[in-house]
Amino acid sequence: MPTEIIITSVSGATPFNVYICDDPIITCVYVDTITVANIPYSFNVPSILDGQTSYNLKVVDNNGCTVEDNLTLL
Repeated sequence: MPTEIIITSVSGATPFNVYICDDPIITCVYVDTITVANIPYSFNVPSILDGQTSYNLKVVDNNGCTVEDNLTLL
């Protein structure tokens, strides 16, 4: 069963490029470009990264500001 990630909030200059990365950040996969209107936004972890116990969500806004958040699965 694929791992689903849900983004419930984001701030910065729209639009936002969303990436999912392994932990530690070695491989990142582009997911989508979203706007605040897309929130909440959900996606399945690509199969190349699926099955890990933690991920890093990386969001880059229109000004190039990057926010990374470590996600640990329970």
